[in-house]
Amino acid sequence: MTSSVSDVVIVGGGIVGIATAYFLAKSGVKCTVIERDAVGSHASGFAYGGLSPTGDSDASGNLLPDAQVSNEGMRLHREFATRLQAETGINTEFRERPTLSLAFTEQEVQAAKSHVSKLGQIEGWTARWLDAADAKAIEPRISDAAIGAIYSEGGADVEPYRFVLALLGAAENLGATIRHGEVIGLKREGNRVTGVVLNNGEVSSDCVVLAAGPWTGDASSWLNIPINISPLKGQILRLRAPGTPFRVSIGWDGNYATTKPDGLLWTGTTEEEAGFDENPTPEARDQIMTSLLKMIPSLEDAQLVQQTACLRPLADDGQIVLGGVHDWNGVYIATGTGRKGILLGPAMGLITSDLITKGATDIPIEQFSPSRFAR
Repeated sequence: MTSSVSDVVIVGGGIVGIATAYFLAKSGVKCTVIERDAVGSHASGFAYGGLSPTGDSDASGNLLPDAQVSNEGMRLHREFATRLQAETGINTEFRERPTLSLAFTEQEVQAAKSHVSKLGQIEGWTARWLDAADAKAIEPRISDAAIGAIYSEGGADVEPYRFVLALLGAAENLGATIRHGEVIGLKREGNRVTGVVLNNGEVSSDCVVLAAGPWTGDASSWLNIPINISPLKGQILRLRAPGTPFRVSIGWDGNYATTKPDGLLWTGTTEEEAGFDENPTPEARDQIMTSLLKMIPSLEDAQLVQQTACLRPLADDGQIVLGGVHDWNGVYIATGTGRKGILLGPAMGLITSDLITKGATDIPIEQFSPSRFAR
């Protein structure tokens, strides 16, 4: 059994854990990321990579905390678009990408029109409602059944696996280290954490960040508090589609389709309660194709190249889980991103780093406290 010492131990090598390591390392903190499998080998490496922050605000027009985290994530992605390639040589394929969000019923039209004003509140975003003819002028291949669409600019996407690898490379250049192993418990003295126990050793540390995605719930028994996180399975198809590449992303009712820099059309997704089963299924393939053909009927002859599945971490109240753990000095949790992991990950990493190095963060996170599940 091997043992080592680190200022901070981060459990989980997905985007949240690696982002935390990056910002800690940038602050001069010695940190170790412990990953059971391979970095970015779960949701962070198989996500779509869409970046669409929210503009939710209160009655006074102030951005709500979840919107602040979301917008901070977008700001960081724009910075990383050039910084990471300069630091690591890895192109994360960040690109601005306009979107046509389709509406097929009058109810969807009304919801879409009300959403236009919310999108307009997001810094750097523009959005307008288009009737069917104007929407088709932008992308003629959308369905004739679409009544209209929101055309929005300001969103973007990134290649998730490349992004995680670039962030990892930059973190390692700053002194962060990666260790493979499975964390099976925590050590403590009084109310302070003193390290983590692995299946192949121990790492002593007085600061631990739990960022293991849907597996973070395993820590409930270590901490003796409920962590109500469960896996939300999502599947994506990559297709070789006939015709020219799509210049805009097409969306409807949580579904999307866009031509990625690899030349393939990526389309999805599902939201499944399937436990920890990460296997692609024919049922999901058919569901995604049905939604795709509703949006773009001409893709009936598209060729399936790859089908992927991943598990996103989702709290039972739908909010992220972020902050320190009551009665466990030095333990922090950062998870619960749902479908927004690639967008939120950098911001959650920065916030967690600030909590550790400064004892505070500029963005209010009280509502995200891990202690809320014990109330």
